[in-house]
Amino acid sequence: MAKKKSSGPRGTRKRGQCKPAKPASKARRAFTLANLQPPAGSRKKKVRVGRGMGSKLGRTAGAGNKGQKSRRGYSRRRGFEGGQMPLHRRMPKRGFHNPFGVTYEVVNLAELNVFPAGETVTPELLRAHGFVRRATDPIKVLGDGELTTKLAIHAQAFSASAKEKITKAGGTFEVVA
Repeated sequence: MAKKKSSGPRGTRKRGQCKPAKPASKARRAFTLANLQPPAGSRKKKVRVGRGMGSKLGRTAGAGNKGQKSRRGYSRRRGFEGGQMPLHRRMPKRGFHNPFGVTYEVVNLAELNVFPAGETVTPELLRAHGFVRRATDPIKVLGDGELTTKLAIHAQAFSASAKEKITKAGGTFEVVA
C-alpha cells in the first residue's frame, strides 16, 4: 500500500527540521523623507495612568491609598524628614565665613629673581609666567627669601618685610587697585 502524503501544518518537512530560509531581498529600500521612521523599539508609548481598571493603573493610578503622598500636586521640600528634626538642623554649626574676606594669591620675593634687573613686574606678567593660578584673585608679595635684582614691582598688597627688602635691593614697589 502506498504511503499517504500528509498535508498538515508541517507539510513535507520531517520532525525537528526548520523552515527553509527565505531569500534575502536583493534591493534595499531607499530612504526618503516620505518613508523615514524611527528604529524599531526606540519610541515607547507613554503610560496613561488613571484611565480605568483595564489599563492596570486605574483607580489610585499607582499612587497608593490615601495620605499626603497620594494627593495631586504633592512635593516635599528638600531635606524634609516627615516632621522629624532634619539632619541639617540637628548637626552643630561651627565657624564663621566672612563674606567680605579677601583671598590673595601669594608670591615670595625669592621667586622674583628670575626677572632681569630693571624690569617692571606687573600682575599680568606674573600670571603669564605662571606664578599665580587664578586670574581673578589679587596678588600679595611676601618677604620670604632675598631679592638680588633691582625690580619695579606692582601688586595689590605687600608685606612689611617685602617692602623693606625691595627698597634694600634698590627696587620700587607700587600698590595697584
